[in-house]
Amino acid sequence: MKSLILVKHSQSMLKPGTPPHLWQLSMEGEDHCKPLAEKLSQYAPEVIVSSQEAKARQTAEFVAKDLGLVNEVIEGLQEHNRSNEPFYDLDMYETRLRTFFAKPDELTFGLENANQARERFSRAINVVQQRFADQTTVVVAHGTVITLYVSQIMEIDLYDFWNHLEMPAFVVISEGTVTEVVASVI
Repeated sequence: MKSLILVKHSQSMLKPGTPPHLWQLSMEGEDHCKPLAEKLSQYAPEVIVSSQEAKARQTAEFVAKDLGLVNEVIEGLQEHNRSNEPFYDLDMYETRLRTFFAKPDELTFGLENANQARERFSRAINVVQQRFADQTTVVVAHGTVITLYVSQIMEIDLYDFWNHLEMPAFVVISEGTVTEVVASVI
């Protein structure tokens, strides 16, 4: 694979009472897809794939349209499964996430622990890399699983890295090395 570009989706519309995996992009999120596409165009992407979650799929569709590509949805790229959790205010959400990152083998938040989420996401990335072996590939996914994946490649403080990535943001990986982190597209 020439380069693998992991994109954290654009801004979603928070909907208390609706599970996050069903959230759509906000109007601002839609607007930020154009500058995201412009920045990604520098890498000459040939393929765009995404998580099946609406906010990632929509981000990928807007970017793909601007780049003249087609988005393909790939199973396993979804966010850490926390579909059983209620809507938390920001402070409680961040507290839960800190614990999730700090205790990767324990089920502390959601239906999978950090190691399970990382392994699932890594398996999906392996499928993408095998399928699009000689192409620069953009994968539109989610901040938590991107953070977990990147932690296998370079030493990072998981919470700080996750917190640093805005919506949208991206990480460029070439030959197994993180070559660039664009924490904010806007």
